[in-house]
Amino acid sequence: MSSYGWGPQDLAAPKARQLREVPAEPGLVLEDVQSGWVGAVVRVEKSGGIHLVSLEDRRGKTKSFPLGFGFLLEGEPVKVVAAAPKARPAGPQRTASGSVRVEGLRAQVAKASRIWVEGKHDAELVEKVWGHDLRVEGIVVEPLHGVDDLAAAVESFGPGPDRKLGILVDHLLPNTKEWRIAEAAMAVPAARGNVLIVGHPYVDVWQAIKPSVIGLDKWPTVPRGTDWKTGILTGLGWPHSTQADIADGWKRLLGSVRTYADLEPSLLGRVEEVIDFLTA
Repeated sequence: MSSYGWGPQDLAAPKARQLREVPAEPGLVLEDVQSGWVGAVVRVEKSGGIHLVSLEDRRGKTKSFPLGFGFLLEGEPVKVVAAAPKARPAGPQRTASGSVRVEGLRAQVAKASRIWVEGKHDAELVEKVWGHDLRVEGIVVEPLHGVDDLAAAVESFGPGPDRKLGILVDHLLPNTKEWRIAEAAMAVPAARGNVLIVGHPYVDVWQAIKPSVIGLDKWPTVPRGTDWKTGILTGLGWPHSTQADIADGWKRLLGSVRTYADLEPSLLGRVEEVIDFLTA
């Protein structure tokens, strides 16, 4: 028998105890019995078909646990359940990007201007957070699947005052290959005043998501020469051997992103800069 009055045998048959059900309201302080982790509820989310509750300890670190049995509330064993949806407040609603939601929105016909990003995952992340804003403005996000021929792509697009391009490049740092590619693209005559190229410092857009969304303090270290996605999945202990594994890992990570607060400022600022440029 544990010091709390119940042991592993009770976890195996929790229904027999008829534990009190407690809604996972933000701020509720819980203890996970198995790990001893104590923290306040910060969110409840669904990942891989499982409802998880994220608990933030007094140092600001978070960990996620499956909802249900195995928690203590002020020393009492309880069953933690999802809180009932709350009525929507009367004030203006916010989108995932933090802007005011336009109710009853019918997406505009797409403008000629475009946001280009390097790949499919970049496009999905931008859509997840800024999708509402982009539909309001009639701006489409398109993946380039690489930027090696960016200058040729810009020239072929034919940018102009009513046909602008905002381009988001991974790992855009001075004296890198990406930096030289961006310089060559901006040297295209039609790019002047009609194209904006910005970038974040990360090798892969996955890294622009805060690791805290999956309960980590920092991303695992990826050995030099190892594909970043494969290295991260390996470090996390997630399946990583096939493209399907990578796709599933991304789906799980993207599903943990709820708002702009889950992204690094170095990405947030650049995307906002591009949107402002295209809508000015």
